[in-house]
Amino acid sequence: MTTRKSPSNINTPFFIYIALWLLVWLHVLRGVITLLVLFPFLSASSKNDHIQRWSKRLLKIFGVQLHVNHANLLPQSSYLLAANHVSWLDIHAINAFKPIRFVAKSEVASWPIFGWMAKQLGTVFIKRDSTRHARQVVDGVAAILKTQSICIFPEGTSTIGKGVQLFKPNLFEAAAVSEVPVCAMALAYFDRYTGQHSEVPAFIGDMGLIGSMASILKNRRLRVELAIFAPIKATPELPVDRKMLALYSQEHIAQYLAKHCN
Repeated sequence: MTTRKSPSNINTPFFIYIALWLLVWLHVLRGVITLLVLFPFLSASSKNDHIQRWSKRLLKIFGVQLHVNHANLLPQSSYLLAANHVSWLDIHAINAFKPIRFVAKSEVASWPIFGWMAKQLGTVFIKRDSTRHARQVVDGVAAILKTQSICIFPEGTSTIGKGVQLFKPNLFEAAAVSEVPVCAMALAYFDRYTGQHSEVPAFIGDMGLIGSMASILKNRRLRVELAIFAPIKATPELPVDRKMLALYSQEHIAQYLAKHCN
């Protein structure tokens, strides 16, 4: 009697895996050419359309389905989006839903190709071990928030995605200063076949980018869920500081992950 493998134990066949790597690099090349040739002449709206289509296509190549809960809660005006951080895929999942600028650790800027692409897309880089630089970034983010939304990962690191680490409040000050709402977003990955939380995309420890990409290409059965929560904003009637904004975001995301990922 033979034992049939469950879908969750079947990896991508070898030749398809090789072909997918080719698609990845062709897609990255397309992105580079778009940034070099088209972006200097496009409006902000057209740029966002290109970013969204490129990100959706990337998710498709990696076999990642996108599901968004409560998208209607996002404000029409600019806002600070605070999300938990699991993977390098997080940025592309968010951009596939709604393109936005990001704050990222300074190490990302040195990544081959992807670091350059992040710079072209207006990513704000922060040296997490420099208090002085963090202060400058807060001022810069506050200025951006006057006209554009921006996303931060307040944990300052990535996790396996079953819970959240303490949210650092520094960057939330930008929202308080610019008087824009803060929206919390829980981000979680699941196996499409089993429905269970998946640690496959987790970008943690000493893992390299290529190794992480390879792991996901071998396990093309992921679903990423973005759960958005009602925004909070400092007003004369409801004065809130950066610590309260950080705690509000952390608690909502932690509750979601505890319910759905454990």
